[in-house]
Amino acid sequence: MNANIYKLFRERFPEDGKTPFLIPTEGAPLLYGDLDRRTARMAGRLCAHGVEKGGRVAAQVEKSPEAVLLYLACLRLGAVYLPLNTAYTADEVAYFLQDAEPRVFIRHPQELNQDAPPFEDIAVMKEDNLAAILYTSGTTGRSKGAMISHGNLSSNALTLHRIWGWREGDMLLHALPIHHVHGLFTALHCALLNGSSALFATKFDAAEVIPLLPQATVMMGAPTYYARLLERPELTPGLCANMRLFISGSAPLRLETFAAFKTRTGHEILERYGMTEAGMIASNPLEGGRVAGTVGYPLPDVKARVDAETGVLEIAGPNVFKGYWRAPEKTDQAFRPGGWFITGDLAEISGDGRIAISGRATDMIISGGLNIYPKEVEDRLDLLSGVKESAVFGVAHPDLGEAACAAIAPDGTAEITEEAVRSALDGKLARFKIPKRVFLVDDMPRNAMGKTQKTKLRERYGGTFL
Repeated sequence: MNANIYKLFRERFPEDGKTPFLIPTEGAPLLYGDLDRRTARMAGRLCAHGVEKGGRVAAQVEKSPEAVLLYLACLRLGAVYLPLNTAYTADEVAYFLQDAEPRVFIRHPQELNQDAPPFEDIAVMKEDNLAAILYTSGTTGRSKGAMISHGNLSSNALTLHRIWGWREGDMLLHALPIHHVHGLFTALHCALLNGSSALFATKFDAAEVIPLLPQATVMMGAPTYYARLLERPELTPGLCANMRLFISGSAPLRLETFAAFKTRTGHEILERYGMTEAGMIASNPLEGGRVAGTVGYPLPDVKARVDAETGVLEIAGPNVFKGYWRAPEKTDQAFRPGGWFITGDLAEISGDGRIAISGRATDMIISGGLNIYPKEVEDRLDLLSGVKESAVFGVAHPDLGEAACAAIAPDGTAEITEEAVRSALDGKLARFKIPKRVFLVDDMPRNAMGKTQKTKLRERYGGTFL
């Protein structure tokens, strides 16, 4: 049996090849009838560059239909796809390339449209064979690559397609980036399994998304998207009359956003919970109570429990990744016996199994759906002239969910200003990682062991953006 997820997708392509798969806001639609031919040609071009089954392909590409074709071509060929955020700097990308050692690194997938013998087959893959490596940073600094298999992706996609009630005629509004799980896997895989069309915006812009809503039936987005839509006076029940499902993820959905969106549109946003290492883990139900402030129940094939001592959520299931690339010690630290993955998120599980995420055991910040790891930013800050010590922490933000802030204790050897610090990080870190505010402090709050108490900093500056 061939477990290649591309084979699963192709079996569900509409018989009418004229059905659009991607409908970009500019340019011609990408038809389902063209997918097989174009992925075969792109896979052939990868072969011409020496990419074989199991070989790694790194891509730092702008969102486009060609970028999606590249991903699908890698699946078809049996190559391992490594999507990289376009916001990453040259230094950050250099680390990923050194660690992953891809056969090719692609910046412009359009170049793969040159003539080459097409790869007409679909590589035979086992469920455990790798489909992708997604880099997710760690609290100790350097990023680590989560190894995602064809079986991980297929099991998750099939479950989500079923529990979210995908049906004939559904049309997805896709305004997400395609370098992480939410936009690349969760959204596109559901559309592919359903043979649905996707309105394909290059980025989220509320003014551009508003006119697309009457054409769509399903939208997936980060909480930020819904907060920005609420700022538009055009958002009315009539505008959303054709919509059947709004889904939110990548960061906690604020109770105020949930309530305001229901009042304005009549729709209750369905909040779900996932992460790079496991795809989707839990979801509020399609039918029945969608409880604000909770992420619903574990997916039907996922088990969840809370460590009695720490309250950290642990999960097991076919969606859970294979481990971290070339990091067996980090993989061992991430799992308990029996295949239970330690998510690092603090949670409560009600008597009927509903999950509420209450925080994180680590310091990780989720800002606008993107992960920021304080240690990585602190390492850069500590190199700046005049900085004795730094601490990076997250505080509530009405638009981003959380915003990264930094506290800096100067050493007196050089003048430090907030503007100068932020400017010094520009080009050294992706822009979304640069602290939104920098606070100068005489000294850091510490506990009895001398460790910086970021909780105190969060309390002190918690109202900065509210």
